[in-house]
Amino acid sequence: MFDIIQIIKKGGVVVMPTDTIYGICADALNKKSVERVYEIRKRNPDKPCIILISKITDLKKFGISEKFIRTNGLTLNTYWPGKVSIILPCTSKKFTYLHRGTNSLAFRLPNKKSLNDILKKTGPLIAPSANIEGLKPAESIDQAKKYFGDEVDLYIAGGRLLGKPSKLIRINENGRIEVLRK
Repeated sequence: MFDIIQIIKKGGVVVMPTDTIYGICADALNKKSVERVYEIRKRNPDKPCIILISKITDLKKFGISEKFIRTNGLTLNTYWPGKVSIILPCTSKKFTYLHRGTNSLAFRLPNKKSLNDILKKTGPLIAPSANIEGLKPAESIDQAKKYFGDEVDLYIAGGRLLGKPSKLIRINENGRIEVLRK
């Protein structure tokens, strides 16, 4: 686990199992690392990534207001931890490299101890699926390696993962909830 922590803290990119499928992960607070993931994945530059967090208070690192967190805390705790990504309003220009002009960010607080242990040490990670944009998500490390080769700094095997992407909901400024993907 030490390697993954050091690699991510130094701006590296890691393919690893998340709580759903293999993700291509990097430090969400490191703009260069985030841009590198976009390049490696050939990801649509207008499409934001899901951000994995280890605790609800991590939302404050992204300019999500304390008031919003308090007001919607019960709702967040209903879904988290778990395989639910929640889109929240984020209008901070500082995070344009993450929200890509959408003025919102998607977060997930996983219910997987090994992943949370990593997140506690690395901080929040972007974690889009491990695939080239438009192709099927990698179900194994071998498949991920075929996609990315030596462009990724570390591959962490977790066996064959046939999971599905997380449920996706949006909570707007008024606390209204909208289910976007079941």
